[in-house]
Amino acid sequence: MYSLSIIIPLFNEEKRLLKSLIKLDKFIKHNKKKNIEIIFVNDGSTDTTNKIIDLFIKENKKNIKFSLIKYKKNVGKGYAIKKGILKSKKNWILICDADMSVNPNQFNIWYNSDKIIDKNKAYFGSRRHKKSNVKSSTIRRSLGYFFIIFIRILFFIKLRDSQCGFKVFHKSYALKVFRKISSFRFAFDIELIIILTKLKINIIELPLKWVHQDGSKLSLLYDMPKMIYDIFVIRFKNLK
Repeated sequence: MYSLSIIIPLFNEEKRLLKSLIKLDKFIKHNKKKNIEIIFVNDGSTDTTNKIIDLFIKENKKNIKFSLIKYKKNVGKGYAIKKGILKSKKNWILICDADMSVNPNQFNIWYNSDKIIDKNKAYFGSRRHKKSNVKSSTIRRSLGYFFIIFIRILFFIKLRDSQCGFKVFHKSYALKVFRKISSFRFAFDIELIIILTKLKINIIELPLKWVHQDGSKLSLLYDMPKMIYDIFVIRFKNLK
């Protein structure tokens, strides 16, 4: 049965939200008769993100169920996703980046083509899937390639794309998994994969259409060293 929670983490997104909410509005209008809830999680934004989301919810609350979780201190995207998933009520749970690099309708494409069936599996969008349609810069594709090699060496993770922000889980295991998450920033996805693997939940990589959006909060100069540090912390923690 179609039953979907969409988790959208937010941090200082006022410059990108207008374009993203246009896509989300179209998705809502085409799916307003379906069993869907949308959970926004504002991870300590200091701009007008809250006001923009409050207005969007007010204008669309007749069509779909919304929740807005907000707190003052910025903790990290992983924490925001964890908060949203622990509040979710539907059978399937989709995490979707606020920039909508992947249109939320991608879930329907997967669902309607029977790619999402088994509730004992997790489904990851993969920009490196041979059937994916990806529009991004050469430098980002190259960095993504080297990152995959890096984590494969450290963790023996064989996924082709661990960092894509479009992922689907089932409520039968999601709460158990996300209660265990303790890495809330750059290494969140890696810890998530490790936990899923330990619980013997298979990860299926699926093709998608992905279009790069400007305004990313990730700084290659300042954040990459932090990401590498966080990854080594997880590595040593899992050697114990």
